[in-house]
Amino acid sequence: MFDPNRSDLHLGIVGSGVMGRGIAQVAAVAGLEVRLHDAREGAVAEARGFIERMLRRQVEKGRMAPEAATAALGRIHEARTLADFAGTQLVIEAIVEDLEAKRTLFRDLEAVVGEDCVLATNTSSLAVTAIAAACRRPERVAGFHFFNPVPLMRLVEVVGGVLTDSRVLEALEGLARRFGHEPVRVADMPGFLVNHAGRGYPTEALALLGEGVADVATLDAILREGAGFRMGPFELLDLTGLDVSHPVMESIYHQFYEEPRFRPSPLTHRRLTAGLLGRKTGRGFYAYEDGAPVRPPRPAPPAVRPPAVWIAPGPAASRLAQLVQAAGVRLERDVKPSPEALILVTPIGRDCTGEALALGVDPGRTVAVDPLFGLDSHRTLMVNPATRTDYRDMALGLLSADGVPASIIRDSAGFVCQRVVATIINIGCEIAQRRIAEPEAIDRAVQLGLGYPHGPLAWGDVLGPTVVVTILDALLARTGDPRYRASLWLRRRAELGLPLRLAD
Repeated sequence: MFDPNRSDLHLGIVGSGVMGRGIAQVAAVAGLEVRLHDAREGAVAEARGFIERMLRRQVEKGRMAPEAATAALGRIHEARTLADFAGTQLVIEAIVEDLEAKRTLFRDLEAVVGEDCVLATNTSSLAVTAIAAACRRPERVAGFHFFNPVPLMRLVEVVGGVLTDSRVLEALEGLARRFGHEPVRVADMPGFLVNHAGRGYPTEALALLGEGVADVATLDAILREGAGFRMGPFELLDLTGLDVSHPVMESIYHQFYEEPRFRPSPLTHRRLTAGLLGRKTGRGFYAYEDGAPVRPPRPAPPAVRPPAVWIAPGPAASRLAQLVQAAGVRLERDVKPSPEALILVTPIGRDCTGEALALGVDPGRTVAVDPLFGLDSHRTLMVNPATRTDYRDMALGLLSADGVPASIIRDSAGFVCQRVVATIINIGCEIAQRRIAEPEAIDRAVQLGLGYPHGPLAWGDVLGPTVVVTILDALLARTGDPRYRASLWLRRRAELGLPLRLAD
């Protein structure tokens, strides 16, 4: 087994594309001698040229000394054939995502490397166990999954196959730290950890779009401004490209034997067929001009105000009352609303229709407001099929009066943020339940790999496990869709009053 800290460690890399050259760069900077191989003539020279430009940029920004950059580039050598990997302690494969191609490569590598050489795959979607099954010594095969761009994305998934020796995983974790990366140990399951945990965001947003709850720009704005995501889900899909995102969604869904929580949307398949891939084609969910998305302008909020407002008891009712009074609108405090009052409700998990009927108030004057993520950065207003347009406009004008952006959506149990975030938390809990990774590792990997405001389990603890269960149970009851069934990890901790990050 190799020592990740030895000064004379030799690393082989097969594949000099985006991932291979990125791994070669961080390895060389960390002091390893790197042998880089590619079947395409001239590919390694291109990769070295790219790495040289990246290192020069680091020097220009004052992040690296010129002599350190020169030394790092000097540690990257071309391996003309696989036989040049004889004497290396580790070989990382970063070739095309094709199982048979990887299995053939690993069989060929075993014929030339030493008995103690570790073979690692950078696969993002294939089973490590399936790759290792082609090898004479499957115990030395592991996943070593980096994220693009490798020098900037500091997360590495260290994946053990069914037969992988634990010492191999420990050595790879040590090597990741030497690279300046954060290793997370993950079980060999579809999507590993990050791609698995990332299913909730786009798939639930696509479900909302498919149900006609709101348009693309509105959904993106609500999730950015309301829940704090860096990018809206459709902005993210355009950035990644549907030619990448859609196959991953389908692959994970099928690998989990059609688990409803990961069900893709027919919308992406149709758009993929039409060539609407995103930024790379200049058109996706948005059109692009000079690389920037063309978003529709937000309409000015209506200037109308309601004659009076009645607020149902519930979450954020007191904050809504402050906003109403600050706008100079009369606030009713009777048990029931007057015949002319705008009725505001703040359901958790329920839709506007169900809340109006449960309270016995006039659905035509009822507008629901999402209370769960506060009312200071974005306000999501939900109408039901009977809501009158004049009362919809009154609610929008009233709750936009202080300049905070507000959006109108159609009836949706759980609004937008509640649905999407509860889905993300639920999938994170199921990852913990399946022992794919430890709770702390799940949260750390999601924040590093996906850039979410919180890790899924930590987010569930912020909102409260009982609240998350309430949202999911209401969605399940309203839709009958098993995608919303609560993970047992989540439900048990909610029932016991325990944090989701508590391991058992």
